[in-house]
Amino acid sequence: MTDETKTAAARLRRKTRTGVVTSDKMTKTVTVRFERRYAHPAYGKQMTRTTKFKARNDLDAREGDVVRIMETRPIAKSVRWRVIEIVERAK
Repeated sequence: MTDETKTAAARLRRKTRTGVVTSDKMTKTVTVRFERRYAHPAYGKQMTRTTKFKARNDLDAREGDVVRIMETRPIAKSVRWRVIEIVERAK
């Protein structure tokens, strides 16, 4: 296997998430809110959990935009994701 195919295979295994940009006040970094819904294990009620990720912003995403982020190598102390697509612009 060549280096290019190894890199492509590794890129396909990376996690991707879709969330809303909650803050764009940092330089080249945005905070993305990701919500997941699941059933409570005992009661079955639908619950929502929110997780915030810091992502590298090379696509000029703004607060309120819906973006797709991908897991990547550590870019800074707390930045482990990068914005790969802006799904929907804020109104």
